[in-house]
Amino acid sequence: MTTGPTREQDTRVQQAVGNLLRAGVLLAALVVLAGGVLFLLRHGGSVPDYRVFRGEPMDLRGFTGIVRDAFAGSGRGIIQLGLLILVATPVARVAFTAVAFAFERDRTYVLVALLVLSLLLKSLAG
Repeated sequence: MTTGPTREQDTRVQQAVGNLLRAGVLLAALVVLAGGVLFLLRHGGSVPDYRVFRGEPMDLRGFTGIVRDAFAGSGRGIIQLGLLILVATPVARVAFTAVAFAFERDRTYVLVALLVLSLLLKSLAG
């Protein structure tokens, strides 16, 4: 009588986590690339003034502003959205592993994964 997950279950979870990470990074790269191309098409000919520092506009410093600008077709907003997707990828991995451990009824690892997830979310919230 086995109480833990089988090797086949472990392999499936590892493959799913790997696919999740690959898909997240690929999606983020495609979104950043699309935003970069759009930005260069619109602003590629402008000459930057490096004597004056200009940070990101206020609307690109928060989640709702980034999403709003991205869906409005702003190249900078799309690039920022791609970076948000990239940051969200490992967070999604930890959430996925917590669910996988819950299905395996491994309470210790569920608690550890939820602790890590809560720390990640707290650090991202500021």
